[in-house]
Amino acid sequence: MVATSQTTGEGWSSRSAFILAAVGAAVGLGNIWRFPTLAGESGGGAFVIFYIACVFLLGLPLVLAEIFIGRVGQTDAVGSIRKVSQESKASPSWSIFGGVGAIAAFLIVSFYSVVAGWVLYYAGVMGLDLIQAIGAGEPFRGALAGESQEQIQQRLGDMFASPSLLLAMHFAFMGLTLYIVARGVSSGIEKAATYLMPMFFVLLVGLVVYGAIEGDIGDAMAFLFTPDWSKLTPQVMNSALGQALFSLSLGVAGLITYGSYIKEKSNLGSTAAMIAVADTSVALLAGLMIFPIVFAVGLDPAAGPTLVFQTLPFAFQTMPGGALFGFLFFVLILVAAVTSSISLLEVPTAWGIGERGWSRTKSALIFGIGAFLIGILCLLGYNVLSDVRPLGFWSLFENTDILDTVDGFTGKVMLPVGALLTSLFIGWKADTNLLRTTTGLSPLAFNVWRFLLAWLCPLAVTVILVTGLFPGILGA
Repeated sequence: MVATSQTTGEGWSSRSAFILAAVGAAVGLGNIWRFPTLAGESGGGAFVIFYIACVFLLGLPLVLAEIFIGRVGQTDAVGSIRKVSQESKASPSWSIFGGVGAIAAFLIVSFYSVVAGWVLYYAGVMGLDLIQAIGAGEPFRGALAGESQEQIQQRLGDMFASPSLLLAMHFAFMGLTLYIVARGVSSGIEKAATYLMPMFFVLLVGLVVYGAIEGDIGDAMAFLFTPDWSKLTPQVMNSALGQALFSLSLGVAGLITYGSYIKEKSNLGSTAAMIAVADTSVALLAGLMIFPIVFAVGLDPAAGPTLVFQTLPFAFQTMPGGALFGFLFFVLILVAAVTSSISLLEVPTAWGIGERGWSRTKSALIFGIGAFLIGILCLLGYNVLSDVRPLGFWSLFENTDILDTVDGFTGKVMLPVGALLTSLFIGWKADTNLLRTTTGLSPLAFNVWRFLLAWLCPLAVTVILVTGLFPGILGA
């Protein structure tokens, strides 16, 4: 029997459906774009190894904590935390971090859709290029034939300078996200995950094999897994800590919301472990997909955020089959973006259903349209509103545009606060018997889990929060 939400009457059809959806929620632009970018900027191996340690010492305990809250609560994030508080004889005020998560998810999906729109544009560009290559009888030629490196790199600037293009891409992506969420858990989110995640993994493995054959897999392996511990600076460690939270979508109540739809008898411990392992594996495979190509053509692995949109399109031009595999690369990123965006929009949508009593369609429309409108401001920040600094009075954001301000505030403030309150709540306030019986962990695993949540997670997340707000502490 499926455990259904008390407010939506919906649930996952199986444990595997939940795992696919939860992995889809975690796997997104953070894995395919942000992880390789940070690994490249941070010197490779030392960052990667420290990141993996952060995932399993900090991320995994928080993943299990969020799923536990959702399954006990069986409703939206705020209502689920309130129910756990009641059963633990704790203050219902703890539910505030569910609200923080819902607001963070709403704000993130607003700019996430804009960035995903860039991916959609590049997928379209590469798709048209592939069609032209096939029409010319050269399906395995390099991508964007006839364009210079400067022309390829200029595409990003030209896109940013076009409000109408950015708006069209943002509209299309948000429309798809809204459609899936409005259809519900089984008919929308689960069905999307069931089709998209297998496609994602097939594409990912195929592109890794392509990179290994056509790229420089030896240099990529050495870069990613040979640590130079002198590069493990406080700034790099802080980046790895933050990426562990960001990559697993922690602090935005997504896994609390998804956890409220799972079966009563599912093994939460092994489920959480599978999500963490899958998410980390995707990040590492993304590195093994991208860096062999980067090294093969002599490009800079520390190219930063432009790596995906400027560096790699040029790399695909110089490689056999670049037109085909360049297109598949952006389709891969687009699929990852869709599965993450629907989980982000589902969090406030579930809140509207559970706390306000709205229908799913009404709630999805309200938050989807609201996020779309905020996204318009974000994309205009690259052109007609480029001089606007929403938090210019705050030194941390005095030079950041609208999108980077929303991104920075949610990432540096809201996500760490949500993760910190989650760890404190489960580590100190949640009823021990309720935790034991619901998670089904062995006594040893349970004690380690509770210790990590009570002590290590709060300390580490506080470090992320403080150093994010006051970067001068690390000498940045």
